[in-house]
Amino acid sequence: MNTLRLGTRGSPLALWQANFIAAALRPVAAPRAVELVLIETHGDRDQASALSAMGGFGVFTKAIQNALLDGRADVAVHSLKDLPTIPEPALELVSVPKRGPTGDAFVSRKHRHFDDLPTGATVGTSSLRRRAQVLNRRPDLKLLDLRGNVDTRLRKLDEQNLDAIILAEAGLIRLGLADRITEVLDPSWMLPAVGQGAIGLECRAGDTETHRIVSALRCADTLARVRAERAMLFALGGGCLVPIGTTSKVLDGVLTVRGAVLSADGARRIVATHTGPADAPLAVGQELAAMLLAEGADEVLKA
Repeated sequence: MNTLRLGTRGSPLALWQANFIAAALRPVAAPRAVELVLIETHGDRDQASALSAMGGFGVFTKAIQNALLDGRADVAVHSLKDLPTIPEPALELVSVPKRGPTGDAFVSRKHRHFDDLPTGATVGTSSLRRRAQVLNRRPDLKLLDLRGNVDTRLRKLDEQNLDAIILAEAGLIRLGLADRITEVLDPSWMLPAVGQGAIGLECRAGDTETHRIVSALRCADTLARVRAERAMLFALGGGCLVPIGTTSKVLDGVLTVRGAVLSADGARRIVATHTGPADAPLAVGQELAAMLLAEGADEVLKA
C-alpha cells in the first residue's frame, strides 16, 4: 500500500508542524504509512535577502506545491500565512486543523514591555506588517531586517545586542520556547498576519482518497476564519509585500473579522470590522475588503 507523503520545509518549526500533522493523520490513514518528504524552498536557500526583495509570493511554499504537482508528495504542510491567496488550479486547500495562538510576541532581555522601549531603540523583524505597525505606534524606533529561523533570530537578538525582536507567538510555543516571550503584543494595534498560527493542508484537486484522510483534521471554525481572512487579502490584492493585518473569531455561528491596511512607513492606517454568517466566510472577507477600500485603503495600497 502506498505511503502517504507529507511535503514540508526542513526548518525546526516546519518539521514540528509536519510531525504534528503526521501523528494526527496516522490513525486515519492506517494501514498506510505516513512519512515526511523534506523540500528546500527559495526562502530557505536565500537567508540573506529581505523577503520583500524576493517578490514575496510563495517563497516558502512554491517548491512544496511543485512536489505535489509532480507526484513527489501527496499533502503539502504549510504555515498558512506563507501560502499565497492566488489559487494553484490543480491544487486545493483541503483542511486547516484547529488554529494555534495568533499573536505576535515581543522578545527582549532588556525591556519588560514594548511600551518600555526607549527612544531610538532597535527592533528586529523580517515582516513588513510588523514593521509598519510598530512604526505606526512608535515612529521613533529603528527597525532592523531580521531573517533566519526562530533559533537564528533569537541568537541575533543577543549577538547584535538588539533591544528586542518580534516573532510569532505560535512558533515560539511550538518549539518549546514560550519562556522567551516577554510580552504578547496587543492585537488592537499589532494585528496578526492573515492565517497566522494556522497550518494549511493542500492536496491535488483530484486525489479523493487523500482528501478524505486529510479532511478528518479540519476545524470548521478555523477554516471559516482563515477563508474570510484570505478572501479579504485576495480582494485587496495583497501578499507578503503589503502591510495588512487581521483578527477574527467565530461565536454562535457569527464570524467577526477586523482588518487593517498600513503604509510601509506606518504613517497611514485604515481599519474596519465586519460580521456575517460563519458559513459564508468568502462574502464576509470580500465585504470587509470593500469597506477598507472605501475608507481609503486603495490609496495606501497603490502607494
